[in-house]
Amino acid sequence: MIDGITHRNGHFLLESGYHADTWLDLDALFIDPAAMAPNVEALAALIRAHDVSAICGPLLGGAFLAQAVAAAMGVRFYYCEKDRSDSSSALYAARYRLPAGLRTYAPNERFAVVDDVISAGSSVRAVVAELEAAGATTVVVGSLLVLGMKATDYFASIGIPVITLNRRAFQTWLPSDCPMCCGGIPLEDRG
Repeated sequence: MIDGITHRNGHFLLESGYHADTWLDLDALFIDPAAMAPNVEALAALIRAHDVSAICGPLLGGAFLAQAVAAAMGVRFYYCEKDRSDSSSALYAARYRLPAGLRTYAPNERFAVVDDVISAGSSVRAVVAELEAAGATTVVVGSLLVLGMKATDYFASIGIPVITLNRRAFQTWLPSDCPMCCGGIPLEDRG
């Protein structure tokens, strides 16, 4: 596991709408930039092969990583903010928006979309959709850690490779199929 990532076991609702029995705490991931630098450079090395002009990440952790990777590569940095207006509980309902001041610069960019950790891929899917709506192209998705295969399979279906420094198995369930819900175990606060 990458320094700065800790995990808890329990019953958690992911941003994607899936349930999981593991939650990764990422708050301390970027507390020591010097310690994170080798991971940033390793991810940048993987992204360089895709000839990108910009890096974009979802706020919070993904944007921190995106900025560090963009600096390491000498390319432009963008971020997307979570749109809090959508309260849908449907799968992959999260929406992320480019700030207005960045949206005008995005067309014609070749993006790498990065996030610190990707499980089902809700935030990176939303960022890719937002960049496409702004006239940009996403050519690769990257992460320090990819959990499970949901995101990798989705992006493969639309022709975007997913690159990562680490992969781990990860079980998620639809709420209707969740064994913890069936057992009456309440969802835990992720904070």
